[in-house]
Amino acid sequence: MIAVGVAITTVEIWLFKSIVDDVLVPGTLEPLVWIAGAYVGLLLMGAIASLADDYIATWVAENFVLDLRCDTLAHAQSLSPSFLDQQHLGDLLSRLTGDVRAIEEFVVEGVSAALSAALRIIFFTAALFILQWQLALVALITAPLLWIGTRICMNWIKEASRDQRRFSGSVTAVAAGALANHALVTASNRQDYEVERLRNEGQGALRTQLATARIGGLLNPMVNLAELVGMMTIVLLGSLAVSDGSLTLGGLLIFVTYLGKLYGPVRDLGSLGETVFEAAAGAERVIEVLDEKPGVVERANAVDLGRAKGKISFEAVDFTYGPDTIPVLSDFSLELVPGEMVALTGPSGSGKSTAAKMMMRLHDPTSGRLMIDGRDMRDATLKSLRRNVSVLLQEALIVRGSVRENIKYARPDAGDEEMIEAAVAAGAHEFIEALPDGYASDLGERGRSLSSGQRQRVAIARALLADAPVLVLDEPSTGLDAASRDELVAPLRRLTAGRTTLLISHDPRLIEQADRSIRIDGGRAIPTAPLPGNQLERVLV
Repeated sequence: MIAVGVAITTVEIWLFKSIVDDVLVPGTLEPLVWIAGAYVGLLLMGAIASLADDYIATWVAENFVLDLRCDTLAHAQSLSPSFLDQQHLGDLLSRLTGDVRAIEEFVVEGVSAALSAALRIIFFTAALFILQWQLALVALITAPLLWIGTRICMNWIKEASRDQRRFSGSVTAVAAGALANHALVTASNRQDYEVERLRNEGQGALRTQLATARIGGLLNPMVNLAELVGMMTIVLLGSLAVSDGSLTLGGLLIFVTYLGKLYGPVRDLGSLGETVFEAAAGAERVIEVLDEKPGVVERANAVDLGRAKGKISFEAVDFTYGPDTIPVLSDFSLELVPGEMVALTGPSGSGKSTAAKMMMRLHDPTSGRLMIDGRDMRDATLKSLRRNVSVLLQEALIVRGSVRENIKYARPDAGDEEMIEAAVAAGAHEFIEALPDGYASDLGERGRSLSSGQRQRVAIARALLADAPVLVLDEPSTGLDAASRDELVAPLRRLTAGRTTLLISHDPRLIEQADRSIRIDGGRAIPTAPLPGNQLERVLV
């Protein structure tokens, strides 16, 4: 479509020669009939080509952006939690938005612009040589000089573009962090500090923008001067050609028109470097994410577990987060039989949460095996494994949406009756019904419209509805007051009934519910004797 459009433009300019030479100079109007018809036909063809070009380009661009963002997000979600924990959320969001858009502008707009510029140069140059090749040679001397000057300036823009993309990600990261921790920022009177951080990063972006503007301000006068010199030279030589009869007046006019339109694409090709550099800077940041290798990869011959019975076995498991780090788990062996609740205790950093994450296969053992129903977890598909292992974290995670969407998050195909039964069993139905729109109520960002205890009971209802045979409870009562913890015991009993449960907690009231208790010491599992509640509480304190 671009080629058709350029060809039509070339012919439209050429028709102006006929208007001058066949109509104006001889003073006759008869040729205007076919010339007008030709213009109307070209106009219709150009409109069709332009519409097709715009529609196809938009389709390609938006699908490209959507696919790249989805692929990047899908890959990011497959990475290990430790990698994501080290990244700024705002910076990752900037890579998914601004950086992908910069790539899209080059792939679609940049490539289209380059193709259009190249075709215009070819068509217009051919027209110049057809009109008078001697004059065309003189005219083309200016074009390479123009291109070289533009390319020199574009090299200066390269580094500024890379810095600009980096600062853009930093600005987003600072803003996202300040808003995500709004309560902490406000309570600590650090609003001015966060604004100042944003200002500092923004000033870095401003400096790169100003550097680009300075280069552009230098480039434009140079280009305009070169174009003016070239155009005046051609007007002078062309006037001599008209006077000696080697070129018609109409020929000179369209020669100047073609030449004026030739400088534009030459400049476009030279300045395309800015789009290329911005896209390259954005691509580098996106590729950093795409090049990161997932810590857990599904095997090619992985099988679907179906509904597991729930026997979990850690067999001499070792785990380290990196080659130069201290082992978190060392010769860790533990067996959980179906329907049993095992409490896992130990000091912070002893590896309790790591063991829990390994049951969901967020990490794989460095050595040893982790089994489910006698099968190595690495032989199971990730979806079927995580369908059989449900988790309740110390921070009850709530997605933006309604109560219904949150409870059904793990089982979106569940019916409303099942959802309400799960909410009743979790002790959440009463307060949900009291919300303005009941189960249709929007819970806001991260469920901040609910109390901590209410969020936890919504999470319990979600786990109940998921109905997985294996359950991981990672500090489910953290952050709750004594009354809320007491209210949580009954729903947790209903949740864990008949399920293989690993309970990570320092709450004596919850540990009392376990069938047995295991303590992690030096990365190993050490069985502990059952203790009365009051004695256990003293030991934990």
